[in-house]
Amino acid sequence: MSANILTVDDSASIRLTTKVTLTNAGYSVTEAVNGAEGLMAAKGSSFDLIVTDLNMPVMDGLTMIEELRKLPAQTGVPIVFLTTESDADLKARAKAAGATGWLTKPFDPESLVKIVKKVLGR
Repeated sequence: MSANILTVDDSASIRLTTKVTLTNAGYSVTEAVNGAEGLMAAKGSSFDLIVTDLNMPVMDGLTMIEELRKLPAQTGVPIVFLTTESDADLKARAKAAGATGWLTKPFDPESLVKIVKKVLGR
């Protein structure tokens, strides 16, 4: 069974790259363009993994993670940050909020697939 992945990013080109990379690796991908949309999508479906940007309009990735972690159905879902940020304090805040992994943009598609396999354990 292929894993169901939610990607949340306000950049159309990053969404496309992420979707193509993950679809080619055999995953099913649902897209959202900001944290609020991502949160709504996560409330409406079940995902095996969420990959999110940090800096987005409407609701940023950190706020989205904090909101997701309040939902019983989302407590165990791994969340990977895909962002241009590499600040240690921000990483610590993200981890405290419930992020599982971190990948810095620009990313290598192979690295994305590797981290996805690692957090999914398959």
